[in-house]
Amino acid sequence: MNVWKHCRTAGAACALGVGLLLGGCAGPGPQSATAAMPAKAATAAARLDNTPRVAVLSAFAPELTLLRRQLADPVTHQVQGVEFTTGVLAGRPVVLFLSGISMVNASMNTQRALDRFNVQALVFSGIAGGVNPGLHIGDVSVPQQWGQYLEVLIARETAPGRYTAPPFMKDAMHPNYSMFFPRTVEVVTAQQPQVHRKFWFEVDPGMLSAARQLKVPLSACTAPGKCLSNPPKLVVGGNGVSGQAFMDNAAFREYTFKTFEANVLDMETAAVGQVAYSNGVPYIAFRSLSDLAGGGDGENEMGTFFGLAADNSAKVLLAFLRAWQP
Repeated sequence: MNVWKHCRTAGAACALGVGLLLGGCAGPGPQSATAAMPAKAATAAARLDNTPRVAVLSAFAPELTLLRRQLADPVTHQVQGVEFTTGVLAGRPVVLFLSGISMVNASMNTQRALDRFNVQALVFSGIAGGVNPGLHIGDVSVPQQWGQYLEVLIARETAPGRYTAPPFMKDAMHPNYSMFFPRTVEVVTAQQPQVHRKFWFEVDPGMLSAARQLKVPLSACTAPGKCLSNPPKLVVGGNGVSGQAFMDNAAFREYTFKTFEANVLDMETAAVGQVAYSNGVPYIAFRSLSDLAGGGDGENEMGTFFGLAADNSAKVLLAFLRAWQP
C-alpha cells in the first residue's frame, strides 16, 4: 500500500503517525538515541567534557606531531569519526584535534569541538603559503585578521577582457582578478542576530598582544648541512587569507599580496575565524611558511619544508600557551 498516497486523503494526523512509524522502524544507528531526545536533552548529552579548555587544532597530522608528544594525561574521544584528545599542554587544559584540510572540514570540526567541549579559546597551529615577499620559508606569521579571499563573484565579460559585477552586488569590495571579484560572507551572532556581512575576522586582541611579547628560537635546518639561507623569524600582525584551493601561482600570489596585504594564505584559518566569531569565542592562529605559494624558484617547496615549518609553528604555540593570561 502507498501509505503516503493514503495519507493525502486521510489527513495530517495519519501523516504524523506514518512518520513516527517509519522513524521507529528505521533501525538503530550511532546517533539514534540522541536523535530521539528532546533538543535540550540532546545538547546536554553531547557535552563530553566540562573542564574549561583551549582548543588546539591543526589541519593535518604532521602539523600536530610535536604538540601530541608534549600532551600530558591524554584522553581520547571520538565524535563521528573525528578524534578529540583532552589533556594538559604547556600547563594548560586543552583539547587537541585535526580540523581536516580546507574550509568545510575546518568549519564543521571546529563547531563540533565547541559543541562537545567547554572551549574557552581556539588556537590554530600549522603551515601556510607565503604571500608577502618580505617573508621566507620557516618564518611564523601571526596575523591580526583573516579573510576568505576565494569567496567570489564570477562576473560576466562585458567587453573583451573586461568583467563587470552586477550593480546590485555591492559587497564585491576588493579589486578583481580577471572574472573573479572577492566578496564578503553573511554572518549572524547572538549579539547581532540580523544578517550582516564581513570580510575580515579579527583575532582576539589580548591573544595578539601576548603573541607580540614572545621570543621563540625557531629551527632553520631540516638536517645537518641543510639549512635555510634566511634565519626564520616570528612576525605578529598583518593579514592572512584562506580559501579552498592549494595556491601555487606567482601571478595570483602577487595579486593576493597587493589586494589583501596578506602575509600568508592557507585553506582553513578564516573558516575557523568565522566559526569563532559566530560563537563569540576568541581565537588566534600561528602559521609557519612551508612554501612561497608559487613565488619561489623551481617547484613548490612544501614537500621539503613542511616538517620544519610545522614544528616552528608548534614551538610558538607552546610558548604562547605558557605566556598568555586570559
